[in-house]
Amino acid sequence: IATSFAGAPMANAGTTTKPLHAGKAARFGLEAALLADQGIEGNDNILDMPSGFGAFYDDFNPEALIAEHYNNSEFLLHTQDIALKRFPAHLGMHWTIDAALAVRAHLEENSMIPNVDKIKKIIIKAPQSKYINRPLPSTMHEARHSFQFNACTALLDGEVTPSSYHNSHRRRAQLITLLQKTEIQTTDDNKPSFNDMYVEVHIHLKDGSEVSGRCDTPYGHWRNPLSDADVVKKFSANTVSLTKQNQQELIRRVKDMDASEKASDLAKLMYCY
Repeated sequence: IATSFAGAPMANAGTTTKPLHAGKAARFGLEAALLADQGIEGNDNILDMPSGFGAFYDDFNPEALIAEHYNNSEFLLHTQDIALKRFPAHLGMHWTIDAALAVRAHLEENSMIPNVDKIKKIIIKAPQSKYINRPLPSTMHEARHSFQFNACTALLDGEVTPSSYHNSHRRRAQLITLLQKTEIQTTDDNKPSFNDMYVEVHIHLKDGSEVSGRCDTPYGHWRNPLSDADVVKKFSANTVSLTKQNQQELIRRVKDMDASEKASDLAKLMYCY
C-alpha cells in the first residue's frame, strides 16, 4: 500500500490498491493546481523528458506520440464512448471470454462437451501485456486479470460470473489441469489497445483436431454496447444483498435521472442501503 502511495507500480495491478492510484492522482492534481496558483514553478518540459515523466514509464516516447498525432485535431477520448463491462473482470478479459465462449459453442454444435482429458493444449493469442499474463492466479483479484483463467473458466462453465473467482471455483482440479495446458502467444500486429486488439483461443485436441474462436469487439465494448436489459440484469446480479424493492428504486432513479435532478439525492439513497 505504501508503494502505491509513492507511485503506481504495475505489480499492484489487479489488487485493491488500484483505486488509490486514481484517488491519489486526483488529490495531487488538485494540490498541484493550488500550489501553481501560488507561484510555485517546476520544469516546463517535465512531460517530454526521459528524466521527467519518462522516468516512470520505459515505453513512453513523446517524440513518437507527437509525430503520430501532429495533424490530428482530436484524440481518441474526444470520440470514444464508454464501455459497460459484461463480466466482473479486467476489460481485456472480455475479448478472451467471448473467444472462448465461441469455441465452446462450436464444440456444443458438434455434440461435444469440453473434456479436459481430451484437450492437449490451449493457445491464447493476445496482445503483449505487463500484468494480465497470469498462468496460475492465486487470488480473486489475480484471476480477474488472467487471460488464462478467464479463457479456461469460460470453456469449462460456459459463463463467467462473480462466483467464478471465488476459492471454491478457482481451486477446482479440472480448472487447474486446464490452466497447466494453456499458453499465451503474442504477435507484433496485435496492439495492446482496447480500440484495436483482438484475442484468439485455439483448442488442440488429442485426436489431432483443432477448434478456434476469435473476438475483435466483445459484447459491452463501446462499438457493441450492452442492451438496457442486460445492464439491469448485471446490476441486479451484483446487488443481491439488496431487496427487490430497493433494487427497483435505484434502477428507477437512474433511468429517470436528468439535469433537473440532484445527484446527491441518488447518492443519499445508495448510502442508506
